Amino acid sequence: MDKDKTHYRKAFNSPYLSSADIVGEMSLVIAKVILESDKTKKTTNNFNTAYFTEREIRSGEPLKPMILNVVNSKTMYNITGSHYIEDWVNVRIVVYVDKNVKMMGDTVEGLRIKKAPEKPEITPANTQKWERAKLVYKRDKNFDEVLKHVKMSPENQAKAIKEIKENANA
Repeated sequence: MDKDKTHYRKAFNSPYLSSADIVGEMSLVIAKVILESDKTKKTTNNFNTAYFTEREIRSGEPLKPMILNVVNSKTMYNITGSHYIEDWVNVRIVVYVDKNVKMMGDTVEGLRIKKAPEKPEITPANTQKWERAKLVYKRDKNFDEVLKHVKMSPENQAKAIKEIKENANA
């Protein structure tokens, strides 16, 4: 799918994330999963619905919640080791489109999830990344942007801030 083109399903304006919204693979962090009624009002069903920490899917386009169907709910169980949706918070997953989902006798596009690869950790030993993280902190006054891509322990965050302050006073 070309990200500069419009998927025909965009016209149906679902309140949920769908295959029409996803281009390639997207790494997202689950903020919460709740059991809630169908927002489309097409059914009286309740769904496991995942909400994400990220606010936009692309610049200017809000990220919608995602229904975790049976397959994706089982995947969450396999990722977290917990049957309870309340335990599925702060979990980084990859959302992608599977073009071979079987639904009511048809083959359709459907969203699937998988465990996100582990993020590398930044330590003072990774000099180049360490210095870049400090530059981002100086610009943003926090490590939020850094932590989207890598792990950095609270101790190393404090150490980096201390180094920044010491260099500013030198």
